[in-house]
Amino acid sequence: MHKALYREYRPMVFDDVIGQDHIIKTLINQINTNNLSHAYLFCGTRGTGKTSTAKILARAVNCTHDGDKPCNVCVQLRRNRNRCCIQQ
Repeated sequence: MHKALYREYRPMVFDDVIGQDHIIKTLINQINTNNLSHAYLFCGTRGTGKTSTAKILARAVNCTHDGDKPCNVCVQLRRNRNRCCIQQ
């Protein structure tokens, strides 16, 4: 089955996102200081990493392990790995 490139090579952690260093630094600082907002608006042109960054942020917030990198082995993250969004 054919899989689109953006689905095949989507970044899984903040370190993999390229070209959005200022956004990634801000999000990592907010996660580390536990100063998260109730909503985030990602906007920009096509291909800038909005969806990838949002998915990484959602996994990092829902991860049960400490730190700003989602471990991708938590029960919560494994259950929702192939879904397009995380629902609780």
